[in-house]
Amino acid sequence: MTVMVDSPLTEGPERSSKLVGRAQGLYAVAAQQEVALLMVMNFAFMSGKFNGSSISVVGRNPILHAVREMPVLGGSGVFRYGRGYALARTVWVDAKTGSGIVEYNVSVLHL
Repeated sequence: MTVMVDSPLTEGPERSSKLVGRAQGLYAVAAQQEVALLMVMNFAFMSGKFNGSSISVVGRNPILHAVREMPVLGGSGVFRYGRGYALARTVWVDAKTGSGIVEYNVSVLHL
């Protein structure tokens, strides 16, 4: 199963939190022994000081783990030559619909 996403990217996990961009990419089931996804995601910023810039995260996402670490493999604009990591933590999920809120704490070194 593969799912394309184009989700709101906000400052915080609250539904009322300020929109700063879009999380755009795909998830694909990528494991046989546990629930893990291949994640290919761009965090595209569309407001504020990072407007027009993006961060690219590509990696394995074992979604049942409390915290998942994935590499930042690059970026554009302010984040050109970006390298680092993203820590993902599920805040809320609806198992029936697949909808949820995931918090990303991202550390990036860039020029």
